[in-house]
Amino acid sequence: MANLNHPSDLRYSKTHEWVRVKGDQATVGISDYAQDELGDVVSLELPWEDAGKREMQAGRHFGDIDSVKATSELFAPVSGQLVQVNEDLRDAPETVNTDPYGGGWMMIIQLSKPSEVDQLMTSDQYEEFLRTQGH
Repeated sequence: MANLNHPSDLRYSKTHEWVRVKGDQATVGISDYAQDELGDVVSLELPWEDAGKREMQAGRHFGDIDSVKATSELFAPVSGQLVQVNEDLRDAPETVNTDPYGGGWMMIIQLSKPSEVDQLMTSDQYEEFLRTQGH
C-alpha cells in the first residue's frame, strides 16, 4: 500500500470513493487503492443520462465498475443533484486505473447536505482504515 496515492485534499468513504469539494460541488471517483484492488477496469455503468435529472443519496448505489477481476458496486459518498457524468469514461474506462484523481473522476454532485463531507475520512484516516482492514 505504501506506493498508493491518497491526496490529502480529498475525503474518502469506507466503500473507497473519494470526494473533492469546490464551492458547493463535489467531484467523485474511486481511490487509488480501489482501482489497484480491482485491476484493469474494462467498463463502467454510470448514470450517463441522468445529469440534471437525478438526486443522489449518500450511501446509495449509483453504478457499477467492471474489471478483469470482478464487478463492484459504486456508492455515492454525498447527497445532492447529479450535475455531470464524465463522458470520457464511456470510451476510456481504463482512465480510472491510470489517473484515478484526475481524468478518472466519475461524476459531479451539487451538494444538498455539505455537512456529509465532514463524515468522510481524511487521507490519514483512510490509510489507517485500510491498515485496520488488513490491506
